[in-house]
Amino acid sequence: MVRHARPEVQAFIDFFEQLQPADLPRLGQFYAAQAYFKDPFNEVEGIPAITAIFAHMFKAVQNPRFVVRAAVAEEAQCFLTWDFCFISRGKPMTVHGSSHLRFDAQGRVAWHRDYWDVAEELYEKLPVLGSLMRWLKRQASR
Repeated sequence: MVRHARPEVQAFIDFFEQLQPADLPRLGQFYAAQAYFKDPFNEVEGIPAITAIFAHMFKAVQNPRFVVRAAVAEEAQCFLTWDFCFISRGKPMTVHGSSHLRFDAQGRVAWHRDYWDVAEELYEKLPVLGSLMRWLKRQASR
């Protein structure tokens, strides 16, 4: 478990490591009203749109959870590394990634950008598409 001295960083980590569908109405405690969020599949603004992304996550996969591995903060921003663990089609999976967060004056996230390699972390793990992605990777490294 990561512990961080900055209260807004620790509150964010604690919230996301324990996130459940019933917690989604509380996102406004952690995100500014017009917060920007971007990941490899989404780019949205505002708490309702961010909430919809997390609601979809709970519908799309089983037992999703985040495990924060490290946190580095400086001034009003933070960089987290994490594992996103879930079950998809009965198979446990883990996606390794990171988030860059910028906080507003009230300590809420105003800007959230997730970074992770979709090909390596997701596509290569799928049965048919994974074979093609691994083959392409081998061809590119020749």
